[in-house]
Amino acid sequence: MKYYIIAGEASGDLHGANLMKALLERDPQAQFRFWGGDTMAKIGGTPVRHIRDLAIMGFVEVVMHLRTVLGNISFCKHDILQYQPDAVIGVDYPGFNLKIEAWAHKQGIKTIHYISPNLWAWKKGRIKGMRRTLDRLCFILPFEQDFFAKNDLPQAVYVGHPLLDAIKSQNIQINPNPQKTIALLPGSRRQELKNSLPQMVKLAHRHPEYHFVVAGMSLLGPKIYNELIPSDSHIDVVYDQTYNLLSTAFAAVVCSGTATLETALFNVPQVVCYRANPISIAIAKTLVGKRIKYISLVNLIADLPIVTELIQEDFNPQRLESEFEKITVDTANRNRMLDQYAHMRQLLGDGGASDNTAQTIIETIR
Repeated sequence: MKYYIIAGEASGDLHGANLMKALLERDPQAQFRFWGGDTMAKIGGTPVRHIRDLAIMGFVEVVMHLRTVLGNISFCKHDILQYQPDAVIGVDYPGFNLKIEAWAHKQGIKTIHYISPNLWAWKKGRIKGMRRTLDRLCFILPFEQDFFAKNDLPQAVYVGHPLLDAIKSQNIQINPNPQKTIALLPGSRRQELKNSLPQMVKLAHRHPEYHFVVAGMSLLGPKIYNELIPSDSHIDVVYDQTYNLLSTAFAAVVCSGTATLETALFNVPQVVCYRANPISIAIAKTLVGKRIKYISLVNLIADLPIVTELIQEDFNPQRLESEFEKITVDTANRNRMLDQYAHMRQLLGDGGASDNTAQTIIETIR
């Protein structure tokens, strides 16, 4: 069968690649045409757009790049018509993918969305359109089961969290006694790096007793890291080796996103930080209201304040210094965090998300 897969950012590239592997196991003659990154490209098929050209985050940023976004939507529709796939599969990236999936449904093409948008937090009104235009919605967070049951979305199916499979497939052994390495995970988008990495660098300068290592991404290129990290700072950058870095890390400072859950699954105590365009944050707060208490996946899944979240003005040198001390020298706090990580992992289950989603896709097509 022919699959058209759209992933728009680094995490989607990882999960898209594992989904492609699972589809090939069930459908050895599978043909792929995809929007994604280098990880998906290694599996095979025909790449259309690279994630380095697609990752736009925030209300203001989307408006600034509106012409590019609209151009990509138009091109994507034309490309799908030319390819005539058996299914269009959107991997996360909801602002773009839900539009394409709604259009594809009108063309008579099966539509599957993998990794649900956070409808329980905001834009709950999307459910009506998704109910009408999606053949399947594969969601990955255990607490979403109650949400979709209450909101009458019968095509929603829980598949498990794909990070469990991604980490397991790497077969990386965690160092049980890490000592000096502090992992810095500043994000996977340029604007995230610019907003988070300078504060992380200042923290490193205040603590020469530790070895600070940045989890870099080659798709962003070394130039931006060189611009943000002084040459005399003694901070190393390793590219595309986040899991290897986390397996040896004593603690971490992490930009909110998928990386917070990855860090927890590697049993690394962490501080979560996030800074964005103030207008985008204000709009987000207005839309979310008081419906959610946390922004990090770790806290959301457990519904507990396992990790400290430093957001906007709270992400300052004084607060970061205080919270860094709690995850490095405060043994009681480190042990408390590790115990709560274990509770969170139990909630996630045993994995199998890629296999479950592949099976769902093929059953939906047939």
